[in-house]
Amino acid sequence: MVRISAAIARHPTLWLVALRQGARLIPPRWWTRAPFLPVPSRDYVRFRSVTQYGDPDRRPEPDDVVQYLRWCSQWDRFR
Repeated sequence: MVRISAAIARHPTLWLVALRQGARLIPPRWWTRAPFLPVPSRDYVRFRSVTQYGDPDRRPEPDDVVQYLRWCSQWDRFR
């Protein structure tokens, strides 16, 4: 997470997009399930790792996250 945060920090135009996308990943009623934190489920993270890298245990690359946020920004403008 530190490397990803540092990569996003270098792109101020993506800060709001990153916050918005992070908020979208928070599961509903997250406070009712352990670990009682607003983080995506492990199943969702594993699914995304499989669809991105073909490996459920691979961690996202910072550059990939920046590219994803750029795509999200463009998609939001398009809609």
